[in-house]
Amino acid sequence: MNQKSQASYHPMIRELPPSERPRERLQHYGAAALSNSELLAIILRTGVGGENVLDLAQRLLSSYHGLAGLARASFGELAGEHGLGIAKTAQIQAAFELGKRLLVASPDERPQVTSPADAANLLMPEMGFLEQEHLRTLLLDTKHRVLASPTVYVGNVNTSVIRVAELFREAIRLNCVAIIVAHNHPSGDPTPSPDDIRVTEQIVKAGKLLDIEVLDHLVIGHQRYVSLKERGLGFS
Repeated sequence: MNQKSQASYHPMIRELPPSERPRERLQHYGAAALSNSELLAIILRTGVGGENVLDLAQRLLSSYHGLAGLARASFGELAGEHGLGIAKTAQIQAAFELGKRLLVASPDERPQVTSPADAANLLMPEMGFLEQEHLRTLLLDTKHRVLASPTVYVGNVNTSVIRVAELFREAIRLNCVAIIVAHNHPSGDPTPSPDDIRVTEQIVKAGKLLDIEVLDHLVIGHQRYVSLKERGLGFS
């Protein structure tokens, strides 16, 4: 095998050690131990061409900016993706629909956020290693259970870009009483910038006008996070 083909070679799942295969990991450690890309890979089952199924899952999550974006994609959009087609698209959308129906049938099973760590643990696995800056909101009910977690912006999160009305749009639609805002720093360092603090001040003021409590703004890095509320930054 020449140097060029070595660089582009992706081992198939069956060639990986059992400890790295998604189905075996689920069997031994439980579904909660798997990443979003591993769970999606189990649903997809196989990759395409020289791309193994984990690479396919990671590519889809990156292209659609995480699970929320993937769930919003239409059947036609997904079926047109290289490596999917009608059968795999149906599997993905069926899995998302089952998840939605479970939340409706069992609202008490929704994750409950009682601390910044709870929110960070929900978001860090997906946001901690994104290559672009993403801003998301956790939309909470009266018991601070998570109703949804939409991605609001992709790109630089600063005062010149953010429209506060857009950030609260889904919260108003779902009649939420509280939200938590989170964005990542692709550098891996979650230290808040002056712009992060200014954005937080704007969001908190808007929440008071809309009667939606802004509980926190988290900055997420590589396996680390900072709570602006805990540091008293942007919250009066």
